[in-house]
Amino acid sequence: MLSPNGRAGRAAEKSNAQLQFNFDVDLARRIVGQAHRLPSVDEMASEALALQIRGRVLLREHGAARIANEVRVEWNARLKTCAGRADFREKLISLNPRLRDHPDEIERTFLHELAHILAHLRAKNRRRIAPHGPEWRDACRDLGIADEKRCHNLPFPITERIRRFLYKCPNCAETFPRVRKIRGAIACLACCRAHSRGEFDPRFRLRLVRYC
Repeated sequence: MLSPNGRAGRAAEKSNAQLQFNFDVDLARRIVGQAHRLPSVDEMASEALALQIRGRVLLREHGAARIANEVRVEWNARLKTCAGRADFREKLISLNPRLRDHPDEIERTFLHELAHILAHLRAKNRRRIAPHGPEWRDACRDLGIADEKRCHNLPFPITERIRRFLYKCPNCAETFPRVRKIRGAIACLACCRAHSRGEFDPRFRLRLVRYC
């Protein structure tokens, strides 16, 4: 049986947790609101933390509490032409620092990538979903960016990279040029959708047909 003191202690812990949660949300809002004037590395880290807190709050609000505390946000200078990237396995959202030259795009890009993580979680046991398919669009709508486009149109410098590897689907003969060699088993998404209900099917595994 729980003693009165024990009940009081738990009530206090719950109250403190709620106060901390409210403080984190308020901190996130204030830091994100100041994004246009944060020039230093430390302040960029603070901004990433604010977005991380905001992302966790949004995931909890949309039924993804199981992974909410695992999600992290970073600025990644290795991103060159893409505005952001989401890694569901690592629960990591990476943002291009060049977005800081376009402060109005930071929030939207963040939500775009968060939608990828939410979409993958909702897919549950399905091994693959289209990167910008219906699951992602549903997540975008829930996060308030229903009209989000697949790709950004920001004036980032484009670096031409040679696609040395050419893969081909043995079924539909569609070709897939790649900069790097594919690691693991990758199948033609169109054929998997048409013949295997979107599940991975080894019959449509891509084959390397040219290397230069």
